[in-house]
Amino acid sequence: MIIAPSILAADFANLQQATEMLNRSQADWIHVDIMDGVFVPNISFGLPVCTAIHRHAQKPLDVHLMIVKPENYVQAFKDAGAALISVHYEACPHLHRTLQQIKQAGCQSGIALNPHTPVHLLEDSLAEGHVDLVCLMSVNPGFGGQKFIERTYQKVRQLKALITKHQVKTLIEIDGGVSTQNAAKLKEAGADVLVAGSFVFGAKDPENVIQQLKNL
Repeated sequence: MIIAPSILAADFANLQQATEMLNRSQADWIHVDIMDGVFVPNISFGLPVCTAIHRHAQKPLDVHLMIVKPENYVQAFKDAGAALISVHYEACPHLHRTLQQIKQAGCQSGIALNPHTPVHLLEDSLAEGHVDLVCLMSVNPGFGGQKFIERTYQKVRQLKALITKHQVKTLIEIDGGVSTQNAAKLKEAGADVLVAGSFVFGAKDPENVIQQLKNL
């Protein structure tokens, strides 16, 4: 299981400290949520902060673009340190072209799906083999600390079946409401990557919480 703590839940006044904690921990990636206040009803941070995190990070940056027209910013986020860039299916009228842009920039490509977007819509993209990761939102995107949507388990199974059908190596990432209460069940359903924000950064001992998730 790949663990990708979301730095959105960290103390923004101490992002270097948070990044160094993740470097020490058993986290595999650092998940960076970019929100524009248009695609989602919140604003997080942008390119300069991503660059600053990358300067201190010793682990890959998993950049999740919750923005309109993400194709305009692919190269900029690559330059800011992204190793993997996920764009929302709902924000990309020319998804195939955007995925090609991400790959051409030298990043791994991801597609994110909102809770009520069905996974079967990804069949063509998966069949073509352009998708390294699918990020299933298990809360409505825009804010941390929300309650996990239980239907996510079924979506994971459906997505895993499509991945198996097309014999591709696409990873399944779960983003939102992840904790030690649902992590094992998500793993059993077929999830490969867990994003945890407030559950990690709200804990007294974040490194221990990451270790617990890693060891499930």
